[in-house]
Amino acid sequence: MDRLDHLEHLDRHLVDELAQVARETVREELREQTRKQRRKAVLYAASGAVALYAGAAVALAVGLALAIGLPDWAAALITAAILGVVAYVLRGAARPSSHRPTDARETELAAAGQQPEATGTMPLAPPGPGGAAMPVPPMPPVAPQAGAPAAGPRPGDDPEQPHHRA
Repeated sequence: MDRLDHLEHLDRHLVDELAQVARETVREELREQTRKQRRKAVLYAASGAVALYAGAAVALAVGLALAIGLPDWAAALITAAILGVVAYVLRGAARPSSHRPTDARETELAAAGQQPEATGTMPLAPPGPGGAAMPVPPMPPVAPQAGAPAAGPRPGDDPEQPHHRA
């Protein structure tokens, strides 16, 4: 029996040693990945700062070019208006439009076996609390029958897939 206690002690020691080696390996790998990501983040931040200064220089050049033929205040006002329009266009390009489905929504519809609406726009409800009109989801052509059994297998149903009921 004494021999089994000794083996149990060795097993416990081996498990502790393996756990320590695994922790050290994971810790070192995380340090390496963090070091690489930190370097990448610093480079992106530096790139953004340089791009900001480059944009300011371009805006200054546009303002100075306009100031050749216009009063200084008019050149500055025109430059500010141009920058405002550019900012508005960039913001619009960054936000997904409500009248066209996003890539994620198109993938979701394709997975469900549905096609996006051909019209491209959704009907709008009366203005909501913010004053903006809210999109209304399309209504199905026929109301579903509660408790009515299905007439047969629907197209796209795979008999091999499990069926889940709510």
